[in-house]
Amino acid sequence: MLIELINVSHVYQDENNVKALKNINLEINKGEFIGIVGHTGSGKSTLVQLFNGLIIPSSGTVKINGKNITNEKSNLKETRRHVGLVFQYPEHQLFEETVYQDIAFGPKNLGLNKDEIQARVNEVMELVGLDYDEFKARSPFNLSGGQQRKVAIAGVLALKPDVLVLDEPSAGLDPQGRKQLAELLQYLYQELEMTIILISHRMEEIAELSSRVIVMHQGEIVIDDNPVEVFSKEQKLHKLSLDLPQITEILHRLDERGLKVNTSLFSVSEASAEIIKALRSK
Repeated sequence: MLIELINVSHVYQDENNVKALKNINLEINKGEFIGIVGHTGSGKSTLVQLFNGLIIPSSGTVKINGKNITNEKSNLKETRRHVGLVFQYPEHQLFEETVYQDIAFGPKNLGLNKDEIQARVNEVMELVGLDYDEFKARSPFNLSGGQQRKVAIAGVLALKPDVLVLDEPSAGLDPQGRKQLAELLQYLYQELEMTIILISHRMEEIAELSSRVIVMHQGEIVIDDNPVEVFSKEQKLHKLSLDLPQITEILHRLDERGLKVNTSLFSVSEASAEIIKALRSK
């Protein structure tokens, strides 16, 4: 088991003392692609920040690879090597003078030699779609927003984490940028067998990419199941102010109007074929 949370609660110690998480019990295993959804303030971001020790819970236990990271003796630097976290608007994580230096920062802190650092930088730049020779000496602050995001993600991947956690990584990206990001995440999950944890408000993204979906509400996990089961709970999701993926919503409306279609499809191509099939059979 990669990540385990046992009776975890968290209260932000400020003037409001907001209880962000309430008695969370969660297990995440190697090879999962987990999508996390929930209305603003549901506790999504707080939850994933527990996974690499960025915050420590007010109560309960967080274990990474079986090791309790909530005690004082835990090695959080080692934890963060295994669990990489990409924040919302990850380009705000950039700070070095060149793209190469920014991506190399993490491997350098691991004490790797220059050849290994260069190999890792070269590898992850190719992985995210940035030409090494073209971009290595450029300032990350003079790149486009999409390119900056690629540099930030590459910097996390250069640590070779077992788990990649992303908090709304497609926010602000154009359709092409979202497509490239989705393809990268699919490659990391399917080809490199990396465990992925993705927070997103884009239900289409969650439905198409995830093998498991966690729905949060007011600091609690209220649904935890595969995408087909989760997005079949239309009324419950609407009560939580959450939408279905757009294509799934269309299929539900057609089914309600008498066109018998499979409502558990998430891609446009599959849904189109299903609608054509249903129309031809009428």
